[in-house]
Amino acid sequence: MIKETHNINHATTVRLTHLILSLSVITLLLSGFVILMAHPRLYWGEVGNDLTKPLLELPISKNYKHGGWTTSTAFYSTLNSPVSASRAFDIFNQNGWARSLHFMAGWILVTAGSIYLIYSLFSGHIRKNILPRYSDFNFKNIIIEIKEHVLLQIRAATGGPNYGILQKISYFIVIFIFVPGTVVTGLTMSPAVTAAHPLLLDIFGGYQSARTIHFMLAAVLLLFTCVHVFMVIKSGFKKQIKSMFIGR
Repeated sequence: MIKETHNINHATTVRLTHLILSLSVITLLLSGFVILMAHPRLYWGEVGNDLTKPLLELPISKNYKHGGWTTSTAFYSTLNSPVSASRAFDIFNQNGWARSLHFMAGWILVTAGSIYLIYSLFSGHIRKNILPRYSDFNFKNIIIEIKEHVLLQIRAATGGPNYGILQKISYFIVIFIFVPGTVVTGLTMSPAVTAAHPLLLDIFGGYQSARTIHFMLAAVLLLFTCVHVFMVIKSGFKKQIKSMFIGR
């Protein structure tokens, strides 16, 4: 197993934004889950509801395949006419507070994330600690890192951003692809935003497509968060927490 030989503490700005981002991500995941419980169906395209065939339906609340509908009625006599029906089932619906909390936490994440990104770019944190270097792409070291991760032989904490190539790649993808993608698809679901920027609907293929992509990206971020926390615990929880939140 590779041993670390130096100790670098995280900068104060990185520590503070990391704390705010952590709390906002937890809030977003919890409120987003409640929102999804109210309608646990994902679609592709512009529209979708309980009377249309979903791309994916999730068994996460009593709204899952409840089948509580009266006979559907077509609006028009033409083929593929929109249909309407009344619910005959008391559904779970906590959309109000969950959406408000989700919206608020989203803007907190955007604000803290922007501060982190601006600081990291100007301070060189991205260049020095996140952006993979040419020398990092050493086949032998990559194989060693993969083997260590598979065998859960996690490197001991050094107290600072001394990242391996797998960490650098995963952090880079999360910072520059997954998080921005989640934010933009979230904005695309807002009629107020798309009224001013209708191009977003063309990019993502409609409101429901944006919602589905938003869910998929959020699921990946949840997986990343779980792995990240597991790695922190395995590499020395006490030392990692001191480094990130206290600076020692």
